[in-house]
Amino acid sequence: QVQLVESGGGLVQPGGSLRLSCTASGSIFSSSTMAWYRQAPGKERERVALITSSGSANYADSAEGRFTISRDNAKNTVFLQMNSLKPEDTAVYYCHLEYLRVTAYWGKGTHVTVSS
Repeated sequence: QVQLVESGGGLVQPGGSLRLSCTASGSIFSSSTMAWYRQAPGKERERVALITSSGSANYADSAEGRFTISRDNAKNTVFLQMNSLKPEDTAVYYCHLEYLRVTAYWGKGTHVTVSS
């Protein structure tokens, strides 16, 4: 069983930045694809960014150019650097781990609120 623990959410003004972190337990992190999803009130959960075990990243159109996903395999941690935040980025952000396309785990989420 893998546990994912997110941190770094909070309240930020439009145009500000936040860095989310997600730390995984266990030993499969380095072989796993990691992703950040978000779910805004009344909306479906959507993937924001993904990074493969080899370090290849891709982003949703809404995140491209503003968000950066990265990973530190030595610390079993994935990060999401979010810059130029907008009110529409307000959501609960979830960490997701997928291992060999067989097993997947979710974190419990961290709240991000972008408001003046």
